[in-house]
Amino acid sequence: MNRKELLEELTADIFTYVMQGGFPQEKLSEKLKPESLDERFEEYEHLMDLHFILKEEVVEFVEKLPRRLRRIKTQTKNVSKTKRGNIDGRINWSSTIQKRYSRNPGDRSLFVCENRTEDYDIDENIVLKKILSIIYHSIKNSEEYLKEEYDWVTERWRDEKELVDEMKNIFEKNVHVKRIKKPEKYEPTERMVHTAIMSRDRLYRDSAELFRKREKIQNGDKTEIREMLENTMIAPDDQNRLLELYVLFRYIATIQDIMEGTPRIKTISKNRQEIARIEGEKRITLYHDSSGPDSLRFMFDREHDGEEGRLTEIHEKTKNLLSEYFKINRNDVTGRPDVIVLEIKEENDYEYLITEVKNSTNRETVRQGIKETLEYLAFMKLDERPVYSTDNPFGEGYNGLLVVQDMEEETKDITDQKRPLKIVQASELSSEDSEENENTLRKLLQDMIIR
Repeated sequence: MNRKELLEELTADIFTYVMQGGFPQEKLSEKLKPESLDERFEEYEHLMDLHFILKEEVVEFVEKLPRRLRRIKTQTKNVSKTKRGNIDGRINWSSTIQKRYSRNPGDRSLFVCENRTEDYDIDENIVLKKILSIIYHSIKNSEEYLKEEYDWVTERWRDEKELVDEMKNIFEKNVHVKRIKKPEKYEPTERMVHTAIMSRDRLYRDSAELFRKREKIQNGDKTEIREMLENTMIAPDDQNRLLELYVLFRYIATIQDIMEGTPRIKTISKNRQEIARIEGEKRITLYHDSSGPDSLRFMFDREHDGEEGRLTEIHEKTKNLLSEYFKINRNDVTGRPDVIVLEIKEENDYEYLITEVKNSTNRETVRQGIKETLEYLAFMKLDERPVYSTDNPFGEGYNGLLVVQDMEEETKDITDQKRPLKIVQASELSSEDSEENENTLRKLLQDMIIR
C-alpha cells in the first residue's frame, strides 16, 4: 500500500498523532468522520485546541499582533471619586452638594471629583482578550509538543522567529493586553462578538472570527472540524511509521466492531504507553511503538530454565515459516515490538498478541520480522516470569502477527493452529468489506477475544 492509500485508510484516527512528521498534501476531508471524535478520543478538547493553534489563520493573527496592538481601541470616560480634605481632578459641584447633604450637610471638606480615564474594557477588547487567552493557554497546554523539533511545529510556529515565546510574552507582559479585564465565564456575549465583527479595525474582526470558529469546533461543528483537520492533520513523513499507524488503527476499528463498544484513544506522543482501551467483560488494551504495560518485558535471561532451548526453537521456526511462506526451500538480544502489544485481561488471566510490522517485501526483511516476532513471544515475561511455558514457548494458537507490504510474488497462506504466527500483507487489513479481509485480522482477533 502506498502513502496515499494508507492516509485514506487512517482518516480521522490520525488526529491523535503528534510526533515527527508534517502536514500531508493529500486532501483527507472526504474520509474524516468528526461526528464522534469527542466520544472516541481522550483529551478531545486539548487535541482540538492543539490543531486550532496550528491553523494558518491563527498563526498569521499572532504574527501581526505586535504591530496591531499599538493601535488598540479605548474609550474615554469620567470616573467620579469622593475625596475628603483634598481635591483630585475637576469638582462636580452638583454631586458634591448631594453627597454632603446625604451624609453631613455641615461637612465642607467633602468633594466629588471627576477624572477622565481610558477604559480598556470595551466589547471589542473583551473579545480580543478572550481569543488571546485561548491561544495562550492552548500553547501552554501543548508545550510538550511545541518544544520538540518537529517539522509541523517549525512550519507553523518557527519559520522565522519564535512565535511561541512571542505570543506568551504578549499575553503576560503587553501593557495594553494586561489592562483589559479578564473576561467573565459568560463573556464574550453574542452582543460583544457582534460588535467586534462590525468593527472597522481588522484586529477585532479577526478576533471575533477566530473566536466563533473555535467555539464551533468545540461544539462539534462538522464543517469547521473537517476544514481544520484537513489543514492541520499531522502525518509521519516516514513510510514505516505510517504503515505502523495504519495497522494500529485497523486493530482499534476491528476490536471496536467485535466488541460493539467505543474505544478511548489516547494521544500518540513520546513516552505514552497505553494508546487505546475498550472495557467490557474483558478489558482490551493496545500499546504502541516499543511500549507495553510496565509489568511486561521482552528479554533473554540465561537464568531461566529452558531459555537456551527457546533460541534453537526460534531458529528452526523462522527457517521453516520463511520457506513455507515464499514456497521455497531456503537455508538460512531482543528489542521491543514495533507497533502493537494487544493485552486481553479477563479477571486475573492475561492473553497477548504481539505484532511486528515490516514496510518491505524483501525476503531477508521478512525473515528478520519472523525471527523478531518469535523472540518477543518466547522471551515475553509478565512480572519477570515467562508468559508461555517451555512446552509452548510461542503460546497456543496465534499470539504473533507479522504485517508486511503487499507482495508481487506469489505467497502461501500458512494459516493453521500448528504455526505460532501469521503473516499478512498490508492490503489484507483494509477496512473495505470482503470475504478475504473477513478471514484475516477480524478472524484472528475474534478468535482471541472470545476464546
